[in-house]
Amino acid sequence: MTQQYIGEFVAPDISHIVTENDTPVDNFQSAKQQRLLVEPLYTSWLENLPFVADANVGLFYTAKQDPIVPDAFLSLGVEMPTDWSKKQNRSYFVWEFGKFPDVCIEIVSNREGNELGKKKDLYARIGVPYYAVFDPLKQLQRPDEMNGQLLRVWGLSFGQYVELSQPFWLPTVGLGLTVWQGEFEAVSGIWLRWCDRDQHVIPTGAEGKVLEFQRAEAERQKADRLAARLRELGINPDEI
Repeated sequence: MTQQYIGEFVAPDISHIVTENDTPVDNFQSAKQQRLLVEPLYTSWLENLPFVADANVGLFYTAKQDPIVPDAFLSLGVEMPTDWSKKQNRSYFVWEFGKFPDVCIEIVSNREGNELGKKKDLYARIGVPYYAVFDPLKQLQRPDEMNGQLLRVWGLSFGQYVELSQPFWLPTVGLGLTVWQGEFEAVSGIWLRWCDRDQHVIPTGAEGKVLEFQRAEAERQKADRLAARLRELGINPDEI
């Protein structure tokens, strides 16, 4: 067994760890939802800190335990490794990044994931600051489960999760979570989205282009109206 020393920290040997396999684990709905939680952060979120956001990637919190695999996560103040030939760069090894993700999200697709039980307890125990469960297909709608909600969010307080109330704003992250009804990738439905403090969703790259075009068109129309008014007053707008 080899060990890599980083200062006084001993990086655990991960040669035995399987970081990926060829077993499919998702469905179309979950895969689309995961993309909707990751892509807007990279294309439209104006964040000064570096961050890593991804979906369905192993979160290794100890070399002696199997990873937990959040459907989506966000980790602030870290950078994505670029040399993926190294095994330690191909998954989220907590000891490599130096911290746990700030937010972990689970998307319910059946009643077998135990998102409100063992998973929630584990995320709290290892110290993930925020944990969210989104139940778009209403699989967990017993009175003791989702409380009639599609989204529940918890924040860590003294090692225990405390449930947050709506609107779901995560102050240490600078983002919120909201349930949104609309069309994504040609599919209309109910989706989980990141949002700002005013509950405006963080747009996807495609949505951002549409918004930019609409803003530019509004400015053009405003300029045309001003030019027309100047001409009515006998003023040549090109001479101003």
